This record gives sequence, C-alpha cells and structure tokens, in this order.
Amino acid sequence: MYYVYVLKSQKWNKPYIGFTNDLVKRVKQHNNKDTKSTRYGIPWKLVYYEAYLSRYDARKRELQLKKYGSAFGFLKKRIKHSLDRI
Repeated sequence: MYYVYVLKSQKWNKPYIGFTNDLVKRVKQHNNKDTKSTRYGIPWKLVYYEAYLSRYDARKRELQLKKYGSAFGFLKKRIKHSLDRI
C-alpha cells in the first residue's frame, strides 16, 4: 500500500502533505527530526490519509495536492474540523 497523508504541526498552524509506503514509520520520522523539511514544526499529528494500491496513483495525488491549491482547498474543506482540533 501507498499513502498520501496530511500532518498538522502542533507548534505552527501549518499542514504538511506527504507520500510513503509505510505510514507509521514516516510519521515517526517526521516527529524524530529525521526529515529536514518538517524538523522545526514538531510535534506533528496525522490528521488525514488516503491509501492506494498503485505507487503511481499515490504520487500523482500527492503532487496534485501540493501543486494545485484548489485540490488542497477542497480537501481542507472536507477535513476542516480535523485540522481545527489541533
């Protein structure tokens, strides 16, 4: 399985979008400062993920959320209360 995920920094009001094939391990890496791009935002909390059988489909979705603001905007509307709870 491949996952597209959204993390929310408990320190900053900032979401992070990522892609992985091991979701639990990847979230731990973000919180252990093993990831340069999220090092200063810890602690991070997983607020949303999508699972895919195809690596290609997951990567395509991640890029869509990162590149097109409207795609992430629609997702933020769907998970608004999850993002607000942190």
